[in-house]
Amino acid sequence: MEQLVKLPVRPAADSRNIIQGENYRITMLTEGLVRLEYSEDGIFEDRATQTVINRDFPAVDYQVKDTPEELEILTWRFRLTYDKKEFNPRGLRIHVTGNTGSGNDVWHYGDPVHDLKGTARTLDTIDGACELGSGLVSRDGFTVLDDSASLILTEEGWVSPRKKGIKDIYFWGYGLDFLECLKDFYYLCGKTPMLPRYALGNWWSRYYEYTEESYLELMHRFDEEGIPFTVAVIDMDWHLVNIDPKYGTGWTGYTWNKEFFPDPKRFMDHLHERGMRVTLNVHPADGIRAHEEMYEAMARELGKDISREEPVSFEITNPAFLSAYFKYAHHPNEEKGVDFWWLDWQQGGITKMEGLDPLWMLNHFHFLDSARNGKRPMTFSRYAGPGSHRYPIGFSGDTVVTWESLRFQPYFTSTASNIGYGWWSHDIGGHMNGFKDDEMAGRWFQLGVFSPINRLHSTKNEFNGKEPWRYKQEIRSMMGEFLRLRHKLLPYLYTMNYRAHAQDIPLILPMYYKNARSQEAYQVPNEFYFGSQLIAAPITSPRLPSLNMAKEKVWLPEGVYVDFFRGVIYEGGRMMDMYRDIDTLPVFAKAGSIIPMTEEIDANSAAGNPASFILKAYAGADGSFTMYEDDNETCDYEKGICVTTRFDLQWENEQSFTIYPARGELSLIPVQRAYTIELYGCTESEVDCCLAGAAMEVQTSYDSSRNCLRIELPAVSVTEEISVSFRKKLTLAENNVEKLIYDFLDQAEIAFDIKTRIYKLVCSGRAPYIIIGELQCMGLSEDLVKCITEILTAK
Repeated sequence: MEQLVKLPVRPAADSRNIIQGENYRITMLTEGLVRLEYSEDGIFEDRATQTVINRDFPAVDYQVKDTPEELEILTWRFRLTYDKKEFNPRGLRIHVTGNTGSGNDVWHYGDPVHDLKGTARTLDTIDGACELGSGLVSRDGFTVLDDSASLILTEEGWVSPRKKGIKDIYFWGYGLDFLECLKDFYYLCGKTPMLPRYALGNWWSRYYEYTEESYLELMHRFDEEGIPFTVAVIDMDWHLVNIDPKYGTGWTGYTWNKEFFPDPKRFMDHLHERGMRVTLNVHPADGIRAHEEMYEAMARELGKDISREEPVSFEITNPAFLSAYFKYAHHPNEEKGVDFWWLDWQQGGITKMEGLDPLWMLNHFHFLDSARNGKRPMTFSRYAGPGSHRYPIGFSGDTVVTWESLRFQPYFTSTASNIGYGWWSHDIGGHMNGFKDDEMAGRWFQLGVFSPINRLHSTKNEFNGKEPWRYKQEIRSMMGEFLRLRHKLLPYLYTMNYRAHAQDIPLILPMYYKNARSQEAYQVPNEFYFGSQLIAAPITSPRLPSLNMAKEKVWLPEGVYVDFFRGVIYEGGRMMDMYRDIDTLPVFAKAGSIIPMTEEIDANSAAGNPASFILKAYAGADGSFTMYEDDNETCDYEKGICVTTRFDLQWENEQSFTIYPARGELSLIPVQRAYTIELYGCTESEVDCCLAGAAMEVQTSYDSSRNCLRIELPAVSVTEEISVSFRKKLTLAENNVEKLIYDFLDQAEIAFDIKTRIYKLVCSGRAPYIIIGELQCMGLSEDLVKCITEILTAK
C-alpha cells in the first residue's frame, strides 16, 4: 500500500494556556476562544481531529482564581466560572463582557445558542429554503462548537474513533467582533487554500449524454457567441451507464463509454488546448465491479476472487482500498487529462467505522491526493461539516427550478461564511423540475456572476438547457454580457481568492460583518459584500409588469456609493427599495474603491495574468487596492512567490491616481502592461500623466451618462511608476436626474398622459421632497412613486 498523504497539523496547545484538574482541562486558545474538556478518567486528547487541527496559539493573557470549590478565569472578552464537577448548567457559566446590546450575554453549559447560522450539507431536491446548521457568530456575542464526536487524525494520517463519554467543546466569546472570530476559526481548523485561477471563470455543466463531437461543437458555438468558459464539467454519462444488471446499476463507473468518447485523451487534449480544465462526475458508492477496465488489476491487489467476479466493494475505512481506489480508478484518468474530480456522493453517512462520514473521508483524501507533483489541490464535493473549508469547492446539490430556490441562494451563500465555508458552487439556473421562466434564468445568471463559483448546470431534460440562445433575445443578450463580465472580473476575483487564504476573509460576507451594531445589516439577508470593494443585492423576484423593473430591498451603510452598472451616485446610511431593469442588479462600489478588470477574457487568457487592465475607480474618497498575482496553478503561493501591484486614488488633497511598480517575482507577468483608468462619479477634467517623472501622452474621454472620466494609457514597463493628475479639481458629479427618469418613463408601460405629468413635474426645478409629495397625491401605484423617488433621492 502506498503511504498515506497526511494533512499538516499542529495539535499541541501551549502549556501556559492550560488549566487542568483531575477530570477537567480548560485550554485558553485566545482571549475569546476556550476549549472545555471533561473526562471521567482524566485522560485528555492532544491529537488533531477531523475538525480541529491547530491548537498552538500563542500564550494568552488571562487571570485565574482557583479555590477548592470554584475556578474563575478572566480575559478582557469573558469571565468563566466552573465548579470543577461534571459539566452542567449550574456549575459552568461564561459571561461575555463585550457589550453586544442583545441583553443575553451569559452562557450556561447546555444552553441553546442563538447564532446567525452556518450552512447545510446539500440543497438536493430543495424548492426554496432549508434548515441551516450552526455558525460561529451570534448577536449575543457567543457560540459553541461541540467537537466531542469528531474522529481523531492519527500520526499515520488515518482516522480513528475517539473515546466515548468525553466532552470536548469550543466556546467562542468574541462579542460582535465577527471577523476576529472567523480568523481564529481558520487558525484552529486550517486555512482556506487558494483556488487555481481557472476555477473562478465560467463553468459549463449539464447532466446530458454528450459525445466528444457534440461537446466540442457546443464549445465552438460558445466561441462564436463570444462566451468564455474555463471549466468543462462532464457529468456521469462519460462512463458506462447501461451495464449488465448482474453488476447492479450504472450509477457508479470509471470506464469511459467509448461510443460517446472513442479517445478520451484526445477529447480532453482538445479542451486543454482551448484553455479549459476538465472535471468528471463520479458516484463512488458501488466500488469497482467486474465490467470495469481496471477491475482485474485492482481486484488482484486487494485479494478478490476474479474467477467469481467478486466485486471490489467501496470500503473507505480500509487503507488498502483507498490506496487502490486512487491508483487504479483515478490516477490513470488524470494522466489522460482529468484535472480534478466531482465527488457526487449521495449515499448517506454510514461506514464500518462508527462516527465516520464517508463524504468527509472522500473530501479529505481526494483533496490531499490532488496535490501530487506540486499541483494546487482542488476537489468538488458536498459539505461534510465544520472544517470542510479546507477542501474546496462545495457542490450545493440539485435544486428545483423556481423563484423560491433562487431567492434562497444569496442568503445561503453568504451565511455559509459564518462557518468559514466560502466557496459554494450552485447549479446556476436551477437543476430540475420547476418551470421555464426566461427572466428567472437571467436573474440566476446574474447571481452566478456575483457568486463564489459560476457553474451553469441542469438536469437531463431536453428542454432544460442553459445555453443563452435558448432564451428570448433580451435575456440571451444579457446572459452573454454577464458571462463575459465574470471573466472581466478575474483580476479582482483572484486577488480576493488570495485574501481569503492570507487574511481569512471569505469572498462573500453578510452585511453585518462590517456593521455588527447596525440593525439594518440583519434585515437584508440577500445583500452581501462581494470582496473588499463591492456590495451586491441580487434580484430574486420578477419584474413589475407595467414598470418593467424588478424590486429589491437594499441597505447602504454610511458613505457615498456609486452604482457599478449605471454610474449613479447614492448617499448611504439608509434602507430603500431599488428598481432595476433586466440588464442590471444593485451592485455598488463605495467612494475610494478600485476594481482591477480585464478585457482578455477567452479561456486561454483567463488562465493567465493579463497584459492589459481596466481599473474602475470611484470618486469621493481616498482609496487603495493591491492586486495579487502568482503562477495560478501551483502551491508556490504558500512560499510567497507572487507579484503585487498597488493602485492609489488620492481625492481629498492633491488629487491623483498612481499605478506603482509591480513587486515580486516579475517573471510571472508580462514585461509591459497597458492600463485604462475609469474614474466614476466625478466631474470632467483634462489630465497630465507622468511615467517615471517624464510626461506621457494619454487619451481621455468623458461619459456624462455614467459620470465616468476615462484615461487610456499605452503599454509601459511594469517596473515603472505611472502618475495621473487632474488639471481641474474634481468634484462629485451630479446625477442626471431628468435623463434617468426620462429613460425609465420611456420604457414603462403606463399611460402616456401620466408619463407626461410625471416628467413635467420632475423638470419643474422644485425640491425633490415637494415632487415626491405631489407624486403621492396623483393616484399612482406605490412602486411607480418609489421608483421615481429612488432616482430623485439617490444623492
